[in-house]
Amino acid sequence: MSEEPKGPDVDRPGRAATVSRRTFLGGAVVGGVAVAVGLAAWLVRKAPQPSQKGTEMSARLFTFLGGEEGTWAVVESRTIAGEPLPEVKRLNVVSGAVSGLPGGATWLLRGVTSNERYVTRAEKDQLVAKQQGLSRPEATCAALIPIRKTAKWWGLTQDERRKVLEERSRHIEIGLKYLPAIARRLHHCRDLGESEPFDFLTWFEFAKADSGAFDELVAKLRASEEWKYVDREIDVRLVRDGA
Repeated sequence: MSEEPKGPDVDRPGRAATVSRRTFLGGAVVGGVAVAVGLAAWLVRKAPQPSQKGTEMSARLFTFLGGEEGTWAVVESRTIAGEPLPEVKRLNVVSGAVSGLPGGATWLLRGVTSNERYVTRAEKDQLVAKQQGLSRPEATCAALIPIRKTAKWWGLTQDERRKVLEERSRHIEIGLKYLPAIARRLHHCRDLGESEPFDFLTWFEFAKADSGAFDELVAKLRASEEWKYVDREIDVRLVRDGA
């Protein structure tokens, strides 16, 4: 059995109400400070980390610099469709962002690597099993092919684009036939904004002996229905220094 509190203030008329109000207000202030401090701490914990996000983006971002300098010498640059790129002598491939147009560079193209967006699990497993990485010693030849597709293409839904790309154009099926001789890395430009001059930058590397096979590959792709949706394409052929 509990006892009633004793003291000089307990039995004073109206004191209980005063104490209750004072206790409530004081508790509200203290509680409010505690909530504010707790909320601030939560926001700090939940706030995005720009440096981590920037690092992740930089790891996937590649910049292609055409100009007077670079580890790749330009052998030929052909405009397949649309507006050409200015002629350059060399190309440099930079992992990460480049601030502005460096001295000696004429143009700059950039894109980010991403997940495969149109392949099935079976197709991806086939690609992973057969494809080789870049920078192989024997792969002294390369090609950079920037492509922009039409508004009609981007107006299609994901499943409609898949039907054009694979069910009717056999894009993946054709590419598999030329692995592992030809290594490839696809960069998405639209992920950086629709103001980019191209939608995709595809980088290929292969040995000199496989140059004819690469020509066959791109000829088959350009003959497909998918390429009806391409309104700008440049084909830049290169050789590595010392090759």
